[in-house]
Amino acid sequence: MFDWDDLRYLLAVADHGSTLAAARHLNVNQSTVQRRLGELERSLGLRLVERSRSGYRLTTAGTEVIPHAREVAAAIDMFAQRAADAAHAGMLRLTCPEPIAIRLAQSGFIERFHTRHPDIRVQFVLADRYIDLTKGEADVALRSGDTEGELVGRKIAESIWTAYASRSYLERKEPPTSVEDLKHHPLIALDENLSRHRLSAWLRDVAPDAVIAARSNSVLGLVSAAKAGVGVAVLPIALGDAEPDLVRVLEPIPELTRAWRVLAHPDGRRLPPVQAFFEFVVSEVKALKPILTG
Repeated sequence: MFDWDDLRYLLAVADHGSTLAAARHLNVNQSTVQRRLGELERSLGLRLVERSRSGYRLTTAGTEVIPHAREVAAAIDMFAQRAADAAHAGMLRLTCPEPIAIRLAQSGFIERFHTRHPDIRVQFVLADRYIDLTKGEADVALRSGDTEGELVGRKIAESIWTAYASRSYLERKEPPTSVEDLKHHPLIALDENLSRHRLSAWLRDVAPDAVIAARSNSVLGLVSAAKAGVGVAVLPIALGDAEPDLVRVLEPIPELTRAWRVLAHPDGRRLPPVQAFFEFVVSEVKALKPILTG
């Protein structure tokens, strides 16, 4: 009997044309690809690939078995996903921005969900990047702004942003009186690796020559830098208004307003924990708006 995992190596060589390219794709050594492919051929008693000047090509036997190898690989992937779903049957993995996770926990939202569904436990999945629901890294997301097209969900609130400065900063400098005036103030911005974030794009547009006094890879970092008085920061009003040391210096900025949504991957949307969470969110929309919008 052959090792089912060896089919990955055959498919990688078939798709990428060489053992070196297959090794890079699979993140293994080239010798590993060659060894596993050889073991598969010995187990089956078939010559599956042959080397040519341009790389590797499938033999007649290899060409015949490839469609079936793809079916087996797809079935294994489906089995792994279903096993993961079963392992998480009593747990809901929720991803959202770290400040929102803190506010959800402090507001009693999570506790109320656990009270209504004592058989389901919420586990936060937090990172300074988008957690990929399409890869099963989490079950549900609370997100604002642009979202992956594959995900499904519903709008539950709005994310509204404006500019803030600390009281200590305003003791030293006059506040900006308009968006155009921001270019005359030191600004607190997101790290350059977050250049695609809507805040980064907007600041480049309205204040391309402004002095950047501080950068952070998270919105919480923007809040901390603003409280330290190093410059002006554009923040969600849900966070800025909650800080007594910060003062709104502009009206809400329409260009930065986005919808807050609860999202899931279509394949997981009907799983009982996800279904229960969606229904709970709908019942808690009024309580969620102050947490998400401010």
